[in-house]
Amino acid sequence: MGALVATTPTNSGTVTATAVVTATDTIAQALIGQRGALLKINNGNAASDTVTISDAGSTAAGNPLPAGLITDVVANGTSQIYIIHPEQVNPATGLVTITHSVTPTVTYELWSLSF
Repeated sequence: MGALVATTPTNSGTVTATAVVTATDTIAQALIGQRGALLKINNGNAASDTVTISDAGSTAAGNPLPAGLITDVVANGTSQIYIIHPEQVNPATGLVTITHSVTPTVTYELWSLSF
């Protein structure tokens, strides 16, 4: 399990670099803060990457989400960006969990919006 590291954007620009993913990664609540974060998945693999992001949030009526997960496929050779909301943090762990179906040549970029 890997703890993802975030870059915080600034007005003068911030250098950002990609980093490798693991089969199961986490984002700490401190990186998400009250404004959220942006997560970009870059899939350089020959296969599609099924990305699952935990969501401990609730419906508009306050009920837990049915699956508690967001699942998406990042096609090979493409990138996708996701907004991570503070409500997605699991209150028991303080984490949002991301899993990947493939990891070789799959990288991420994470930007904290708590600035």
